[in-house]
Amino acid sequence: MTDGDVAAFTHLGSTVRGALSERGFSRPTAPQRLAIPPLSAGENTLVIAPTGSGKTETAMLPVFDHLVADDGEPSAPGRSSSEVPSDGGPPEGFGALYITPLRALNRDMRERLEWWGDYLDLEVDVRHGDTTQYQRGKQAEDPPDVLVTTPETVQAMLTGKRLREALADVSHVVIDEVHELAASKRGAQLAIGLERLRDISGPFQRIGLSATVGDPGEVGQFLTGGRPCEIREIDVGSNVDVTVREPAVTDEDERLAGELMTEADTASHVRLIRDLVEEHESTLIFVNTRQTAEALGSRFKELDLPIGVHHGSLSKEARIDVEDRFKAGEIDGLLCTSSMELGIDVGQVDHVIQYKSPRQVTRLLQRIGRAGHRQDEVSSGTIVTTRPDDTFEALSIARRARDGEVEPAAIHEGSLDVVANQLPAIVQSRGDTYADEAVETVTRSYPFRTVPEATVREIISELHRNRILWFDEAEDRIETTGGTWQYVYANLSMIPDEETYEVHDIASGGQIGTLDERFVVNFAQPGEVFIQRGEMWRIAEIDDEEARVKVSPIEDPAGEVPSWIGQEIPVPAAVTGEVGEIRAVAEPQLETGADAAALGR
Repeated sequence: MTDGDVAAFTHLGSTVRGALSERGFSRPTAPQRLAIPPLSAGENTLVIAPTGSGKTETAMLPVFDHLVADDGEPSAPGRSSSEVPSDGGPPEGFGALYITPLRALNRDMRERLEWWGDYLDLEVDVRHGDTTQYQRGKQAEDPPDVLVTTPETVQAMLTGKRLREALADVSHVVIDEVHELAASKRGAQLAIGLERLRDISGPFQRIGLSATVGDPGEVGQFLTGGRPCEIREIDVGSNVDVTVREPAVTDEDERLAGELMTEADTASHVRLIRDLVEEHESTLIFVNTRQTAEALGSRFKELDLPIGVHHGSLSKEARIDVEDRFKAGEIDGLLCTSSMELGIDVGQVDHVIQYKSPRQVTRLLQRIGRAGHRQDEVSSGTIVTTRPDDTFEALSIARRARDGEVEPAAIHEGSLDVVANQLPAIVQSRGDTYADEAVETVTRSYPFRTVPEATVREIISELHRNRILWFDEAEDRIETTGGTWQYVYANLSMIPDEETYEVHDIASGGQIGTLDERFVVNFAQPGEVFIQRGEMWRIAEIDDEEARVKVSPIEDPAGEVPSWIGQEIPVPAAVTGEVGEIRAVAEPQLETGADAAALGR
């Protein structure tokens, strides 16, 4: 091991280095080598690296070091930054916030960080929508040193008096999967929320953890609100090996099609995925929609294959169960959607299958990057395609991944409904506020840096007309009304509301998942059969008042695949253009029976 290998750890104090030794971390990972020095110096930093490469520890080791140093230990040499305030004593409130886009990630992060907290005598806790009232009260009364939470919970915390007092001590904010948030209204709302937090706590260090993006500088500016940001990036494309395969129909597929009561083409896809799973120890099978996950899952269930199903419309209990079974090696494959891109811990993965084109380079890199996370290990994956155009698109995306041609994150900018969401929250939190102060807080955030003051004032006037706020034009002051509080708490989230029905197993009473209201209205009635969790269920009863569908399991190969509302993944124009070029060359040869994958290369 060279001096350069361990140099990153010398930026940390003796207590944290002792924890590293106890944990068996003798050598920093690539992200740790690059990012710990600026992080330990208190710099705002964006860390870009694949899932499972030690990003969490990369961000949190310097944060733990700073919190331990505040508690009396001298900090490691070289720490200095105006963005990390310290008065030499331990914080009485929250020392650091760790913000993730998913509650499931909160659970994983708490489990990963608790060991460090126990060793360093720092309290780590979680707060989100499922946190009990007792736990919330305890956190407000005696704030943990590190709080793992979600963007929406941060919004709620900014409005509570005791929680605002606890937030005044925040010196570090870590945002996990920041690229995912930056491209959405949730991220735009969070960006203003961070400026509101800065008004309470003063400057704090901002740390972003991101997958590979085409515009890291832009994501860094989103993270910091346009302030300086160090960028530390690991090249993912060079450690990814992707194969594109479009299966040809065989005699076995013809027989399998009869067994599964499906087309031979579909049977060939099932057969190839089955064979790939059998060739490896543990395989994630990514699909682009929940419908596809359920349709494929039911086929594997009919074949009695050890492959589970995981997506956001399954119950929390069902998701945790299948995650644990995969981690324990009880099942060999896991059919999953985009939520599994974001680092939920399912143990070691040695291969990733993408069924149909991943549509974007960023998604391919993040999905394939989940395989093989030992240092310097190549992540291997296979894209299983279904037709020539799908194959050409997949080949274009795989080439771009190899060559580092990654799409930009597409920062979600200038959403005026987010401004209308945040202005009442600002006034509810602060009390009476001068309009120019509210405007300044909003436009300090990166997504709203170009929104004219006049536009924000028009929104204030509209909120006044709707009695959500009171605007005293003579004094240029904004005040709360009787409806402000209700408006703020009814609109903590920018995630669109979806009307859903819970699905419950009559026998066990447990929840299986949820169905969209539209599917229930258009399809569901007692006696009908549908697929969920890859299994067949017969509807026994529908309770519209409770929004609940009661079901019982059944052996039936002909269940309906539910439909769920979700966004289509857009394909970049550059990819569609390249597909057109490939088609122009390949079409005459395809007509003579040539192989699409071979032609595309």
